[in-house]
Formats: sequence, structure tokens, C-alpha cells
Amino acid sequence: MSDLAATCRKTCWGFALAVGIAFAVLLFWAGGYGWFSSLLTGIIVCFVCGFLFTYLFCSGPGVSGAETAATPAAPRIDEPAATPAAESPAAAAPGRVPPGTVTPAKTPEPPKEAVPQDAPGAAAETASDVAETGAQDKPETLEAPRDGKGDNLKLIKGVGPKLEALLNRLGFYHFDQIAAWSDREVAWVDENLEGFRGRVSRDNWVAQAKTLADGGETEFSRRSRGGK
Repeated sequence: MSDLAATCRKTCWGFALAVGIAFAVLLFWAGGYGWFSSLLTGIIVCFVCGFLFTYLFCSGPGVSGAETAATPAAPRIDEPAATPAAESPAAAAPGRVPPGTVTPAKTPEPPKEAVPQDAPGAAAETASDVAETGAQDKPETLEAPRDGKGDNLKLIKGVGPKLEALLNRLGFYHFDQIAAWSDREVAWVDENLEGFRGRVSRDNWVAQAKTLADGGETEFSRRSRGGK
């Protein structure tokens, strides 16, 4: 039991004793009771008031909180700060290397390989980038094939009979027409091939058409002609 709780109980029982004595005197002098009855009643009142006062004033949260507040906190012992180690003369002087220290030579980075500008993948990516930005130009078209006969556009990989007929309707009949398309023109054709959008840049028609227009053969055109 703490000192504060003990003091509270003593005070409560002191008040209870005073109330009991006052009650007994009041009964004896003013109530007409005998001294024994008055004394017994005063003792009962004293005990009742003592327990009641103790319960009301000495067992509440206020006393517990006061006891907690009265308990002194344990003194905090500060640990001595770590003394920084003295810097060595070599570390204190910037730019100086201690004798005997070997500095590793830097390994030169290998030169990056240049990506060829005319690679099929690069051409396809360029055409796709132009299409995403919306920059398009319509290529030059013909109303009819030269000399009344167009090239066999089916020799280009990705072009079938339906696609060849669609290209002819758009005004494209010859390999050299397709070979001359710029990236902006490829983007226009990609967007206007209904049902076949993106086929030009995906299969890299321009590079194939350049080879065929120069009289060469691609692997696909060789297979299409039945050659080995």
C-alpha cells in the first residue's frame, strides 16, 4: 500500500469516527436514547461511514493516477558519446594516396555497336513512330499501270490477291512506287489499307520493293516463283 492510499484511508476513518461520535451524542442528548444504545448506534454509523468514505475516495482512478504521478521516474543515465577516431594523415589530406597503395586502372568501355539505319526493324519502328504521331502524307498514285501492265505485287511478302487488288484501287501498280515511299507515306498507306492496317511497316514492303524494282530477288519472291 502506498503512502497516499494509507493517508486517504486514515483521513476517511477519522471523518467516519467523528460522524459516529456526533451521531451517538445527538441520540443520547436529543433523542432520549440510553448511553448503551447511543454508543452502539454510533459505532455502527462509524463503520458504515468509514467503509463508504474509503470506497468513494480511496479506491477511484484519481488515487491510482496520483500514485502513478507521484512515482518518480528512473533517472536517465546518458551514455558517453563515442569519441570519433582521429583521422589518419592520409585520410585528412584529400587527393593524397598513401605510399604503397596501388590504384587500379579504369577499364575502357567497349564501343557501342552502331545500328544500321536501313535495318528492317529500324525502318518498321520509324514508320510506327510516324504513324503514332499522326504525321502522314499520301504517296503519288497512278490512274493506270504504265504500259498497261503492272508488276506482280504478290511477290512482296504479305501481299495476297485481295491486297494486290486493294493497292491497285488506291493507285499503286509497280515496285518502284512502293520503293519510293517515305515514312510519312508508309504511315498513310498503313492507315488506308482497310482490313490490313499496319501490314506495310510490319512486313517492310519498302525494302522488299526496292530489291524487286532493281531486278533482284527476295527469299519470298524466289519461293513464289518456284525457284530455290
